[in-house]
Amino acid sequence: MIETYFPNVDWAKMWEATVETLYMTSVSTIFTFIIGLALGILLFLTGPGHIWANKLVNLLTGSIVNIFRSIPFIILIILLIPFTKFLIGTIRGPEAAMPALIIGAAPFYARMVLIALQEIDKGVLEAARSMGAKTSTIIFKVLLPESMPALISGITVTAIALVGYTAMAGIIGAGGLGTLAFLDGFQRSREDVTLVSTILILIVVFILQFAGDFAVKKLDKR
Repeated sequence: MIETYFPNVDWAKMWEATVETLYMTSVSTIFTFIIGLALGILLFLTGPGHIWANKLVNLLTGSIVNIFRSIPFIILIILLIPFTKFLIGTIRGPEAAMPALIIGAAPFYARMVLIALQEIDKGVLEAARSMGAKTSTIIFKVLLPESMPALISGITVTAIALVGYTAMAGIIGAGGLGTLAFLDGFQRSREDVTLVSTILILIVVFILQFAGDFAVKKLDKR
């Protein structure tokens, strides 16, 4: 029955592409979370009136974040081809998409982290500082716990954006559902392949959104 409606779909290839998309999304989301969190905390703590207040460091970090989050992803992929080839040894396949995915998403998430930290009640921070709390204590016992719902919400949005990035990376042969939809579907005029690939991408997005919303509800104590 399914073969009747989708005659051109190779389901084994479709499953393999789905696994590649999940692999690229999950690995890049983990690294994006770590790097973006570090950048966001650095931006926050080096801001005026905070523990590491440093105008130069804050300006440089903010400039780097703004530059990379402003570059359209498809252009970023092209710009990073020499770097990717040097680092990975190839510009094709799921691993080759990782540098562009992480570099494209981490600055975006860093801004979300900064916004989340700025929403923390200043009284809580002042209380921790007046008690002589170390910087590490303030970060891990105050900043992260207080902003966790917003951080999870932010990484959910970023992960969904990364699914879209993997689809765009498919245009240069990065693998996954994007490659299948473009090369095997669009370029060969196989509309059913493109349609199924799109539906599977949407399913991945819905699952990520559901998981993120569930986690936020569990963590939000308000």
